[in-house]
Amino acid sequence: MNVTDDHLFPIGDAARRTGLAVSAIRFYADEGIVEPTEVTAAGHRLYDVRAIARLELIRTLRDLGTGLEQVRRLLSGESALRYLLAEHLDLVERQGAELRTKRAVLRALVRHDDPGERLLLMRGLVTMPDAERERLLDEFWNEVSAGLPAGSAERLRGVRPRLPDDPTAEQLQAWIELAELVQDPEFRAAVRSYLHDTYATGPGLLMGAEPVQDFIASSGHDLMSRIIAAHRSGLAPDASHARDLAARLVRQTAEATGATVDAELWDRMATGFPLIAEMHHEALHDPEYEATHGRYLSLVAAISGTPEAEPGGDPADPRGEDLAGLGTWLSEALLASKPTS
Repeated sequence: MNVTDDHLFPIGDAARRTGLAVSAIRFYADEGIVEPTEVTAAGHRLYDVRAIARLELIRTLRDLGTGLEQVRRLLSGESALRYLLAEHLDLVERQGAELRTKRAVLRALVRHDDPGERLLLMRGLVTMPDAERERLLDEFWNEVSAGLPAGSAERLRGVRPRLPDDPTAEQLQAWIELAELVQDPEFRAAVRSYLHDTYATGPGLLMGAEPVQDFIASSGHDLMSRIIAAHRSGLAPDASHARDLAARLVRQTAEATGATVDAELWDRMATGFPLIAEMHHEALHDPEYEATHGRYLSLVAAISGTPEAEPGGDPADPRGEDLAGLGTWLSEALLASKPTS
């Protein structure tokens, strides 16, 4: 049958074409959402192709879980379809993430041999939804990062656990432990004290300054990666490539901090890097660090199944690096690259 724009269909045909029940079409008409194109003298409702297209859109939106008021606003022109669909996409993605986590939990529980441990693990997981854990982490970092330089705070709070699709029971247990730990007022206070002492005073305050963080996040990241690679390769610190890297580090550091590129800056950096490496090494073995931020990082690493992050999230990622050796090597490269006049 040829259908023109002015062709009218009885409500039964409209129902078959849209997949909606006749009662649903009547409801949308009574609510003023999609009214019939015409009503015959006998009271029969007729719909043209435009009205049927609107009913088909309603069917799609309702299948996506769209609320009636959202449908009403869209069809009345108060909302754009693109924005509405974007909202639903966000909702579906969040639901998908929650379902993947639940699937992971069930897989781990099925594999667990000890029924008693399985029961304890399940109790810890089901009493705290994923959204609640995220909220707790937000609250934790809002509290412990208060008073830190913005760059340092953002970098620190960016280290979050990511449970894999197929976690072990140990990873799930670490997730439970972390959720319990970040709610502990004493742990929060200890972490805040440690982070304040480390990042809001002395060298940490300088490192957290916005120009330095911009440098670290951009060209500094690539340059430090190259320096670490050169050190790992066994390249002599007085080799041409090592001297070039050291000179670039001096120039870029000066640009980021507003310092003057002169012999004094070369000397300060050559003296400072071994000290920084030593401080970094000591920080990794500091009992206060291990009981506070280090404990958080170790649990995040256990949950995510990744190597443990460095304190502060060093962008050059020198995990496993001989930090003392790197500091000495870089100091020698700086002195070798220092202008003679």
